[in-house]
Amino acid sequence: MAEYPRENPELIERLRDPKQCRQAFTEVIKLYTEPLYWQIRRMVQDHDDANDLLQNTFMKAWQSLENFRGDAKLSTWLYKIAINEAISHLDRERKRAGLSLDDQEAALANQIIADEHIDGDALAQKLRAAIATLPEKQRLVFNMKYYDDMKYEDMSEVLGTSVGALKTSYHLAVKKIEKYFEEHD
Repeated sequence: MAEYPRENPELIERLRDPKQCRQAFTEVIKLYTEPLYWQIRRMVQDHDDANDLLQNTFMKAWQSLENFRGDAKLSTWLYKIAINEAISHLDRERKRAGLSLDDQEAALANQIIADEHIDGDALAQKLRAAIATLPEKQRLVFNMKYYDDMKYEDMSEVLGTSVGALKTSYHLAVKKIEKYFEEHD
């Protein structure tokens, strides 16, 4: 999986400069496409949906670029937009299909097995299936910590949740994944 690029103060300055903004944003897209895609993909599971949501993420970022003050890291700001896009998509899909949260989690787990776009051994598929059974918030926290190695402080900024609550969510997610592995051995 792709890692988030290091913060680049020079790039942020260029984003603020109207003469260099468009070119700088093109760089942002190149730098962040892969890591944002995988964050979205781990949430929605479907390749085409992830691509659409990635495009929406960059469009929203471009449209609200003047609101980016640099208080948060660029990666955190983009991450937050991507996660909100994915959550909104999942909510719309759940309502459209008339599914409960539990039904949606089961559907996500089943979708993983049939996904032709994902290479991986049986253990990786099993982990993805286990993650898909987690409640949405725990799934988010687990993905951010496990796959992206995001610090709890950064997660707190993205999700608007306390560090203590995030640590608890991660711990509960790990326990549920362990239980899933025990039950599906």
